[in-house]
Amino acid sequence: MDNPIAPLIPEQESSQQSPDTASPEAVLKITEVFYSLQGEGLTAGLPTAFVRLTGCPLRCSYCDTAYAFSGGKPLTVAQIIAQVSDFKTPHVTVTGGEPLAQPDCLQLLKVLCDQGFQVSLETSGERDIAPVDPRVIRVMDLKTPSSGESQRNRLENIMHLSSADQVKFVIGAREDYLWALKMIDEHSLDQRCHLLFSPVFGQIDPAEMAAWMLTDHVTARLQLQLHKSLWGDEPGR
Repeated sequence: MDNPIAPLIPEQESSQQSPDTASPEAVLKITEVFYSLQGEGLTAGLPTAFVRLTGCPLRCSYCDTAYAFSGGKPLTVAQIIAQVSDFKTPHVTVTGGEPLAQPDCLQLLKVLCDQGFQVSLETSGERDIAPVDPRVIRVMDLKTPSSGESQRNRLENIMHLSSADQVKFVIGAREDYLWALKMIDEHSLDQRCHLLFSPVFGQIDPAEMAAWMLTDHVTARLQLQLHKSLWGDEPGR
């Protein structure tokens, strides 16, 4: 994988370039770039490079990354690629915050794919996923009622999901679980993409949720947050 190096340019809202002509000089505000085991989704347990973008328009009740709401430092796409390449893993996850709140995230995703990385995007589902490079695996939340942000779900995104993508329901209460079943049924989500049920850490008993899923024959994966079992809420893990 090539490691293009470009000088840092002043922070800007967007490079205004099309994702089809992605630039390694586009600048994003970054909270952290780190190397860890993937804690969630279909690649859980795999060594992965993480790029955490700064900023999020949502304030979910169970958020565990509030430190990414502000701050961060400007890095060019080229500088990010160079850091990620040092970890010597093909797996890269772009996360947040809400990555798509920064328009140049689209540039970063395309360049990562062009460099040969296997890229996933963790997104709240509040922003349009249609412009995301089709080589990227979208791991998209549908915000449950207990999040306090379910009214922000952009349901138009569902039509853009592919069979490689994943939809995550973060479950904090029985109400959330029943809401998730309703959404799966109404939008035939089990026929469209992979489904993940994630219990809110420390708030709901995973064994109880597993029993619900077995009783209801839910076509979804129960996922526990591996990184929290290993390292708790330590940033950069």
